Amino acid sequence: MRGGISNPNRMKIALAQIDPTVGDFAGNTELILKFADRARERGADLVVFPELAICGYPPRDLVEKPDFLARSEAAVEDLARRLPKIAALVGSVRRAPPEQGKPAMDVAVLLNRGRRLLEYAKILLPYYDVFDESRYFAPGNSPAVFSISNLPIGVTICEDAWNDKHFWKNRLYTRDPVEETTAAGAKFLLNIAASPYTTEKIGLRHDMLRALALRHGAPVIYVNQVGGNDQLIFDGSSMAFDAAGNLRARAKSFEEDMVLWDSEGGSEEIRAAPEGETEEIYQALLLGVRDYCRKCGFKRALVGLSGGIDSSLVATLAADALGAANVQGVSMPGPFSSPGSVTDAEALARALGIDFRIIPITPLYQSFLHTLAPAFEKRARDVTEENIQARIRGNILMALSNKFGAIVLSTGNKSELAVGYCTLYGDMAGGLAVIADVPKTTVYALARYANRNTPRIPAASFEKPPSAELRPDQTDQDTLPPYDVLDRILKSFIEDGLCAREIAARFGIDPKIVAETVRRVNAAEYKRQQAPPALKVNAKAFGMGRRYPIAQKYSDC
Repeated sequence: MRGGISNPNRMKIALAQIDPTVGDFAGNTELILKFADRARERGADLVVFPELAICGYPPRDLVEKPDFLARSEAAVEDLARRLPKIAALVGSVRRAPPEQGKPAMDVAVLLNRGRRLLEYAKILLPYYDVFDESRYFAPGNSPAVFSISNLPIGVTICEDAWNDKHFWKNRLYTRDPVEETTAAGAKFLLNIAASPYTTEKIGLRHDMLRALALRHGAPVIYVNQVGGNDQLIFDGSSMAFDAAGNLRARAKSFEEDMVLWDSEGGSEEIRAAPEGETEEIYQALLLGVRDYCRKCGFKRALVGLSGGIDSSLVATLAADALGAANVQGVSMPGPFSSPGSVTDAEALARALGIDFRIIPITPLYQSFLHTLAPAFEKRARDVTEENIQARIRGNILMALSNKFGAIVLSTGNKSELAVGYCTLYGDMAGGLAVIADVPKTTVYALARYANRNTPRIPAASFEKPPSAELRPDQTDQDTLPPYDVLDRILKSFIEDGLCAREIAARFGIDPKIVAETVRRVNAAEYKRQQAPPALKVNAKAFGMGRRYPIAQKYSDC
């Protein structure tokens, strides 16, 4: 398919990295127009927007609604009429032909002077991890090439660029849309994307796109969505390479941004990248919290503060994301709480500048015990009494949430959630699980990063042994391996797919410890499926990216 744009000047392409909201057609259109106007003012010939920028990604079951597709089409027509004098390539969704058997197609639309000059449908539709695109979308079949200043430009969408046989050892598809596009005459390659962030992903994309530029001897321009949509965080990090594989433009990570790529070289716009994985994760979580609250209509957040490292990190992220004035910390000391649990929480709140409240739970706990005593028939105390304390705290936080319209941010980390070291309707209560994809060892690294300029999280929170403080002198290591050992087992089992025997042999860990950890992971699936949505930062996160049955008898080796 070919279209034509007349431009006597050299080609300048603006990479417009925006943060759309799913289903906000009016808001997304205005955002596109704002960036298009900026691109025109900077002298760009073409402005390129991310995949599904019109409707937001991922729309999931919304694409099964005819009205959703109709409004998307209407938004494209409205955008075409209102665009300033500049060509724009925009991601959208449209109805699929009835014979395709799927409701929609994921398309890139080229607009200029009120007209559609080209429409390309995504060919490769991922169905793994968090992706389920082949459930909704019919695949395209043909490459798309158009010209600016007589320079033929090929268009692909996200996954279309992730199947280069020279880069990937194991390919997922038989077709290579980039190869087909260059065979159709493209000398420049555009890829619009909605590629979620995970650790190591930014570097992987850089290497993959550079390899494409070198293999095909063509410049590669990549425009990615930025922002948080539910559990997924999109880092942006849009970039452009010349035909020799040199990076010529790079947008910011985790922020809206626009950079220019010039076919004749010119000035390079290369924004600084995050300095290491810890900074990446911190910035990703900030964006995830900020966008989840903004897009869901929450202006305030509540965090239960125990004085420990997990709640301290979550409160710090909330203050950085939403502003200290919009965050309240709640200390709920119980009968087994150490004095430091309150003083450390208060010191944190003071350092962050957030509101702080103390609500003791001991009277409520004693009332519960008295009420339940006849039913318990003088049975010995066990984990039941521990869970009562956690659930009282969960009730208090949810009551404050209801009364003041603030979202509760739960504070459990991935290590705890993995092995079920958490209480349903207790510490798992909340609207968003901020660090539920962050292992405990990484929690400490993020907390140190949060203190890089000012020591906001108290030193005692780093130094004290982790404890739920639900019985006398309790520590996490009463029932769990040391966290450095636990996290190694969990990563190997959950992310790398190793079985218990392989993990024990590879790392020299006691096979009994590994087997018990794996057993606990499998047994806790019912808890995880009742947890709040968790912000995803790792390759394999609990929730939409890890779909395991609750009732099952399979046992890993």
